[in-house]
Amino acid sequence: MSRPVPNAGILDIAPYTPGKSPKPQPGRKVFKLSANETPFGPSPKAIEAYINAAAHLQDYPESTSRILREAIGRAFGLDPDRIICGAGSDELLNLLAHAYLDRGDEAISTTHGFLVYPIATMANGAVNVVAPETNYTADVDAILKLVTPRTKLVWLANPNNPTGTYVPFDEVKRLRAGLPSHTLLVLDAAYSDYVSRNDYEMGIELVATTDNTVMTHTFSKIHGLAALRVGWMFAPAHVVEAVNRIRGPFNVSTPAMLAAVAALQDTAHLEMSKAHTEKWRSWLTEELTKLGLKVTPSAANFVLIHFPLDKGKTATDADAFLTGRGLVLRALNNYRLPHALRMTVGTDEANRLVVEGLRDFLGVK
Repeated sequence: MSRPVPNAGILDIAPYTPGKSPKPQPGRKVFKLSANETPFGPSPKAIEAYINAAAHLQDYPESTSRILREAIGRAFGLDPDRIICGAGSDELLNLLAHAYLDRGDEAISTTHGFLVYPIATMANGAVNVVAPETNYTADVDAILKLVTPRTKLVWLANPNNPTGTYVPFDEVKRLRAGLPSHTLLVLDAAYSDYVSRNDYEMGIELVATTDNTVMTHTFSKIHGLAALRVGWMFAPAHVVEAVNRIRGPFNVSTPAMLAAVAALQDTAHLEMSKAHTEKWRSWLTEELTKLGLKVTPSAANFVLIHFPLDKGKTATDADAFLTGRGLVLRALNNYRLPHALRMTVGTDEANRLVVEGLRDFLGVK
């Protein structure tokens, strides 16, 4: 019996696996630290804007997200005409792949890069080329060595998920300079709001000064609007024109747009969240290191914790132990990191409980 068959390569794609989110068991409080969600939720102003939008749910959204693009332009000093909004930055990453990759093309990502990159690449018939990292960090020279005439796109998350590492701006500029002019460099700045390093730049300067670089960002992280799916992209005019030709005309809902605008305006909420993350990211790194665990230095709102391979002390064992205490971290087998867990910086209580739990797990006095 015949049936429709997917395009070649589709069934070779490993599906995206989100962080687990178990339901609380009776009498047990659960801390979900597996999805890099802010522990504070969105700005109260964003919630108010979202609720107020409920009176007009019968109306289609404005098709270009004009209000949100203008708000982003004001916040970052950008031309709104060079901004596209999407249903999360994931949609924009997929639209870029759809617009610029074809069968036989190649796109480069790194060993522990975001899982959406190979999915978007292979969904369009292109070959996912993996560049090795150095100390869990994207290596510019390793990427450049893999460039061929078929390389049409390079994905770079900066900071990277799930490692938390980042590439200094001088190195990003060196990468751009070393790529062919026909190769699009995609800088994924989803976690840029958490970075406080003098040698970091989210990508705006390169987009503004080249014809072959784009930068994507999201409202899912520090702004706490993950459920609404809002992202944006800053790109050269010719890229905006191409992506707009395949973008759905109503891809961002009105409530999501208005909530995102309000979130941008509440700078106090953003600064509070960033300060909390910096404080507890440092604390977690120090306390977990005291337990004998290796923690990769992170510039994002999570830490990558490495575990020994000894039976009973592995990342899998630690994951089961912590889950039993209602502390849900992210296992990373699908990121080629079976020996590690990723922990989102949570509330004061959650952070302390994880350290206490791992102290008990490891038997450290």
